Amino acid sequence: MAGSSPDPATESFLAHRNLLFTVAYEMLGSAADAEDVLQETWMRWTGVDLAEVRDQRAYLVRITTRQALGRLRTLGRRKESYVGTWLPEPLLTTPDVAEDVELADSVSMAMMLVLETLPPTERAVFVLREVFDLDYDEITEAVDKSPAAVRQIAHRARAHVAARRPRGVVSATDARHALDAFQRAAKTGDLQSLLDLLAPDVVFLGDGGGVKQAVLKPIVGADRVTRVLTAGLGSIDAASLLPAQVNGYPALVLRLDGEIDTVIAMRIDDGLITGLYAVRNPEKLSHMKHETALRR
Repeated sequence: MAGSSPDPATESFLAHRNLLFTVAYEMLGSAADAEDVLQETWMRWTGVDLAEVRDQRAYLVRITTRQALGRLRTLGRRKESYVGTWLPEPLLTTPDVAEDVELADSVSMAMMLVLETLPPTERAVFVLREVFDLDYDEITEAVDKSPAAVRQIAHRARAHVAARRPRGVVSATDARHALDAFQRAAKTGDLQSLLDLLAPDVVFLGDGGGVKQAVLKPIVGADRVTRVLTAGLGSIDAASLLPAQVNGYPALVLRLDGEIDTVIAMRIDDGLITGLYAVRNPEKLSHMKHETALRR
């Protein structure tokens, strides 16, 4: 009936939808797959007797986690046959994501790449515990492991991530400084201020998915990355390279003929650029056309 309010199951799902999407995205690194997981979660949620559910948020997170774990295995097989480097799908995020420092850190491109190095169950446990602060008992039900096993997995995952994550929260000043250097290099052709920001062991990763031209293997070292940047920035119009909030952090978006061509995110450690990530695969750029709300 027109004007009627949603049923309780729909209301609860919609109230937690952004949270559930964030859980699925952090586990999968793919917005498209996260959306599919939400559809699967919804289908299972509609069959649940709400009178038997003590904590609807926890129950929904549990369904989402289980669906995401199943999809991780499929995604893993797809990555094995992927052409070139697989990078997480970039998101144009709302301003409040950047304001939540812990959330922004957890979905940053650099952190998402660290999460990619975790086995599926460790990734799920780390995300649920460290990002969403779920109790161990709730995580136990989500990943179908004993409490003792979950605590061991959490400890192992924390140590793994700590050894690989960015060394500190990137300041807004450092990020703007790096973006300004990129835009200045594209506008003037003078790359020196940009090159001064590259760490000696900087890594450049490109993701074209076999559809767009991109480096197929990581480019490591300031000298080699400099050559890539010299060739790339010298061939674009500076007016086409614009700043945007991507995965909670400042990044650059290259538009050609009005269409998004490349998203360039970066990792900054101690004021120097240690990672550059260029996503060109068109299938991964649809969530750059509108803002995505993330929640913890």
